[in-house]
Amino acid sequence: MNPNRLPDLQRRALLRRSALLAGAGAAAPWALNLSLLADAAAADLSGGYRALVCVFLLGGNDHANTLVPYDAAGHAEYLRLRAGLGTPREQLAATVLGTEQRFAMAPELAPLKPHFDAGRLGWLLNVGTLMEPTSKAQYRARSVPLPPKLFSHNDQQSVWQSSEAEGSTCGWGGALGDLMLDANAGGSATFTCVNAGGNAVFLAGQQALPYQVGNDGAVRIKALDARIGGSRAPGELLRQLISEPRTHWMQAEHNRVTQRSIESEGLVTAALAGATLATGFDEASALGRQLRMVARLIAGRTQLGAQRQVFMVQLGGFDNHDNLLDAHPALLTQVANALASFQAAMQELGVAERVTLFTASDFGRTLTSNGNGSDHGWGSHHLLMGGAVRGGRFWGQAPVLANDGPDDVGQGRLLPSTAVDPYAATLARWMGVGEAELPIVLPRIGRFAARDLGFFNP
Repeated sequence: MNPNRLPDLQRRALLRRSALLAGAGAAAPWALNLSLLADAAAADLSGGYRALVCVFLLGGNDHANTLVPYDAAGHAEYLRLRAGLGTPREQLAATVLGTEQRFAMAPELAPLKPHFDAGRLGWLLNVGTLMEPTSKAQYRARSVPLPPKLFSHNDQQSVWQSSEAEGSTCGWGGALGDLMLDANAGGSATFTCVNAGGNAVFLAGQQALPYQVGNDGAVRIKALDARIGGSRAPGELLRQLISEPRTHWMQAEHNRVTQRSIESEGLVTAALAGATLATGFDEASALGRQLRMVARLIAGRTQLGAQRQVFMVQLGGFDNHDNLLDAHPALLTQVANALASFQAAMQELGVAERVTLFTASDFGRTLTSNGNGSDHGWGSHHLLMGGAVRGGRFWGQAPVLANDGPDDVGQGRLLPSTAVDPYAATLARWMGVGEAELPIVLPRIGRFAARDLGFFNP
């Protein structure tokens, strides 16, 4: 555990965990003792089931061609800055958002417009990684801490997901999971944090560990099905080796983890067997397959004993230095169809008000063209969708589009006006995290005035 988080743990929680530490004994490793503190403060778990679904767009989504200025003056400046990369205004008429018509979504995102119009989807403008509130003058003077290795894929993915540079071992989704473990104690806390898109630090907590699933369900230990000459003896022998008691603590722990994996696979397989959906997903889409699995797991939430869950899915391909005008529309088509299907599935299951989906990415892109694409940027625009979302609107501050303008730190890279921390804090509060517990999830939240950006209906 990050020692800076310890002062934020409430006294009542420390007293409650002290008993556990005493029971662990003086010989228990200090690292293990610290891990017992990770969920020291409990979230408000009333109100029934709730889940967050993070859709991470790997590579840095080109935000300027995702949410496009539509007013005449703004669009003209956008086209000038983009130099051949911009979307013509006439192609945006069907996806104009709101009565003010400041922005339109990319034409490929048209399947999401009904959700904006119905108040189930909104956009957060110019959000990105910040260590603390930062002005353009402070950025240029380097007079405040800046995100480590700014504009680096790996590091900015990590800062988005964990508040720290690459090498961090705990993400804010996992820290949320630490606080939610008690909510799932009646079933299996294993399914508090579920990754359907591959490894990422986002869902790693101090106690909550990401449970990974594939497009077809739980990942099975294939060696348990091993046969020789038709005999099942090899697989049965392996199962026996796993289940036998061990005296050496490393062997015992290895067997315990492996046995837990086998048991979890059985629980997931049983839950999915009864989780049928009438809603269709595009099986040719990587993101569609991942979100279909998340929807099926949510359908099986009761059998899994889950009251609070955090999910993550990922779609790669957004590092469009080249071929932007061909590659990016195809990616946005995947995003739109997968998200629209997912929202329909949540409505089918009757949990639309209990599940919130949000997007994230390494960073935004440059507004200026490199000739055939855009380069690594900073601030970006992201959407939130769900029945609890107070949508049909924009949150945050729209950037000023101007060469070397107040929000441009170079090549049209946007200085974020909203940090990831308040974005995450608003989602955490909806999940039941209280004011006193926010620093456990987001250690730097005290540097930002905003704790609730108003995403959700009262």
